[in-house]
Amino acid sequence: MTFSANELARLRADTPACSEVLHFNNAGAGLMPQPVCDAVFQHLALERDIGGYEAEASARGAIEHMYEAFAQLLHADASEIAYVENATRAWDMAFYALPLKQGDRILTHTSEYASNYLAFLQLARSRGLEIDVAPSDASGQIDVDALRSLITPKTRVIAITHVPTQGGLVNPAAEVGKVAREHGLTYLLDACQSVGQMDVNVREIGCHILSGTGRKFLRGPRGTGFLYVSNQIVDQLEPPFIDLHAATWINEDTYELSPGAKRFENWESYVAGRIGLARAVDYALDIGLAEIGTRVESLGARLRATLSDIGATVHDQGMRKCGIVTFSLANKQAREIAALLKAQGCNVSVSEPSSARLDLGRRSLPPVLRASVHYYNTEEEVDRFGRIVSKIA
Repeated sequence: MTFSANELARLRADTPACSEVLHFNNAGAGLMPQPVCDAVFQHLALERDIGGYEAEASARGAIEHMYEAFAQLLHADASEIAYVENATRAWDMAFYALPLKQGDRILTHTSEYASNYLAFLQLARSRGLEIDVAPSDASGQIDVDALRSLITPKTRVIAITHVPTQGGLVNPAAEVGKVAREHGLTYLLDACQSVGQMDVNVREIGCHILSGTGRKFLRGPRGTGFLYVSNQIVDQLEPPFIDLHAATWINEDTYELSPGAKRFENWESYVAGRIGLARAVDYALDIGLAEIGTRVESLGARLRATLSDIGATVHDQGMRKCGIVTFSLANKQAREIAALLKAQGCNVSVSEPSSARLDLGRRSLPPVLRASVHYYNTEEEVDRFGRIVSKIA
């Protein structure tokens, strides 16, 4: 345990719902800390009282703080941060901005998220791109040597997911970054599930682009997301669409893109959510990402051991595993088990093969249960969850 009893009690006091229900669903999605809720509610109240434009103007400092907060969180520069309304749109804005043309090749991994792979398929159809899929090594993580061997003169981009949604795997993102640097390739990392549960350092990883959400391990508001784009490549990228915030209309026939990552933003945004997102980042930074990562990995390992001991099959792969735990029970359907767990006050979710065809599909797995722990969970809650699953089994 990395937190003192007093520190854990304080964190749980900021999350009263965690004492009522075993929240192992989507990394505690929706369980915002009270200070984050307060930040959102206070701005909404201000909008109610003085109007949206006036409230935004009065909160300019808090809004701008988001860039500095994420720069500290990701070890980046504030100019490399953009606010986007969700992780998928953030990833899309960057991916569709890449200057890819017919015959260019994208290199990815079997654990890639469904929405990302659908974008690969769309550009393969519309622009004539080619997709190469790196296999997994014996542990289930991306095989870095095989990745290197798949690079051709036409390879332009390596795009992988750091922590796939369908399991506890943590891909070796920094090792992939070394390969990208060796070959001068653009490196796009989906960090939707990793930012907030571990220290993510874009300089050490070596990615040029990173996307994520506020609503998962960061414990921010839903409808918020973020995008990191390195200053090394941002001027080479033309966003797929722009508005009067992303660009300046110079004269009737010309425009100029906004400097830095802000060219991927749009004028209208969820201001209360943006303020809440910044507060969520501050909250995580105050705790410490290294401390969060150690505790989450420890609780995840405890949950896997507990489930294995009661006869459940744990499906997580990789040399390193995080706080997402996937499992199944013999002769029982995942959705049936999820419903039974909900009746016992346990929130979990189900990972479908359709969201990970190159992973769950190739492993011939049916839908599996996903239980995600977070730092405010206790060892006793993990053990209690195991006892409830055991009775269902």
